[in-house]
Amino acid sequence: MPIPGTPSRAELVDHLVRTRITGDVATPRENNLSHYRQLANGNRHYWLGLELGDRWTDEQDVLAVMAERVGVHDDPEYRYGQDTIDPELTVAALERMAGRLRKAADGQQRVLFATGHPGGLLDVHRATAAALRTAGCEIVVIPDGLQTDEGYVMQFADVAVLEHGATLWHTHSGEPMKAILTGLEREGRPLPDLVVADHGWAGYAGQHGVDSVGYADCNDPALFLAEAEGTVQVVVPLDDHVVSPRYYDPMTAFLLGEAGLVE
Repeated sequence: MPIPGTPSRAELVDHLVRTRITGDVATPRENNLSHYRQLANGNRHYWLGLELGDRWTDEQDVLAVMAERVGVHDDPEYRYGQDTIDPELTVAALERMAGRLRKAADGQQRVLFATGHPGGLLDVHRATAAALRTAGCEIVVIPDGLQTDEGYVMQFADVAVLEHGATLWHTHSGEPMKAILTGLEREGRPLPDLVVADHGWAGYAGQHGVDSVGYADCNDPALFLAEAEGTVQVVVPLDDHVVSPRYYDPMTAFLLGEAGLVE
């Protein structure tokens, strides 16, 4: 069960490994390598709203970044079996994200939250939005009537999501974030000062020049490449859909505690 309250760094590391948010994660090595190859081969589904050009056409270069920033196995000959996420890298990224959230709170900035993984991360974003609102931030309300080829762009509990067939939809696309930012510009409203998101929502925002931080799994390399290039400010490596979304609660509590956003 999740640990109560705000964990210490050591307690959080233990929790992340025990719940397989990090450590030996459920994502198999062959899936990771397949996604790295697809990205390197120019499959834009794996670019997560980013424009990577021809800068990452060697899958071994992609693997090297993922080993450095996520903690996957760095041996290119290791092709099958379990892959890993280093919990120390996860916590270090949470600490960096906390610094950006603190800056948003201090400046009472406009912040937009969005997720392409509502089954796992919706409540992480919701709780973070609530804490920033309490600290005086404006949580951006998205325009009405937005949609993409996949469905409708909606907002629940302060978090933008994709809705399809009366269901919150898992998506890697950057098109929903494009719809939001284009909609804000069309209405003459300012863009967010910060986007907190994942998948293509985070990628497209960063590519569009908006400060962007977020979360990504070890089979979603594009955001980590963007972090390496400076397009996205912070990316937290984690398994983005574990058995229970409650397992993320201690991580969220640690994040908000590090940002000074809890009483």
